[in-house]
Amino acid sequence: MMYLKRLTFVVVSLFTLITATCFAQNQEQAVNQAVEKLRKLMIDPDKAGLSAIASDKLSYGHSSGKIEDKAAFMEALLSGESDFKTIELTNQTISIVDNTALVRHNFSAETNNQGKPGQVKISVLLVWVKQKGDWKLLARQAVKL
Repeated sequence: MMYLKRLTFVVVSLFTLITATCFAQNQEQAVNQAVEKLRKLMIDPDKAGLSAIASDKLSYGHSSGKIEDKAAFMEALLSGESDFKTIELTNQTISIVDNTALVRHNFSAETNNQGKPGQVKISVLLVWVKQKGDWKLLARQAVKL
């Protein structure tokens, strides 16, 4: 009888571990998809897409020290003030704690801000929060490499 209880405990523990691992992997994939959606929206912005992916409480920090709220972040992309031609993300890591995800990566881009070609190479921290089933960008901070 004791053997059966131990076996049941081991089976339940393994099932719980496998379920938790699959859930964590699914959450990480969902965050990765949100990051990729943001990358694409920064290259080809549309108002509905940007509004949907950004939290209403967005704090968007640039490597220059400039901080934008959601409205300013969207306006800069939609007006062409911030005009990304390409964006490449490398060395990305994702850490998830409860309903918050921390994403770090290197960000390389070709820009054409206000008609002036340029290049950007920065390191970025993104903070995502899960709200009503969707991952929303809550904060971003960039630093020069």
